[in-house]
Amino acid sequence: FALSVLAKEQDALYEIEQALRRIQVGAYGICEMSAKKIPQARLEAIPFARLTVECQAQWEKEYGNRRFRPTNEVGFSGGNYGDDEDSDTVSLDEDDD
Repeated sequence: FALSVLAKEQDALYEIEQALRRIQVGAYGICEMSAKKIPQARLEAIPFARLTVECQAQWEKEYGNRRFRPTNEVGFSGGNYGDDEDSDTVSLDEDDD
């Protein structure tokens, strides 16, 4: 029981930290699946919401209760989403030339 409570607290802390990073990079309140604005009422109810209600329902239908993690959240260097926000360098894929 105690481990379950601790895990839930750690999950909540992680989500809050990620929300703070999204604020820093200007992505807070934007759905990470659809890029649509998350309604204010949802953000007031769940301040660390990453998805709109519709996208959350779609995610849960496909993946159950697994936590949503966008592909860009963990970088190639193992850093977390937003870690390189101070970097002025931009890299291009070969297709971007």
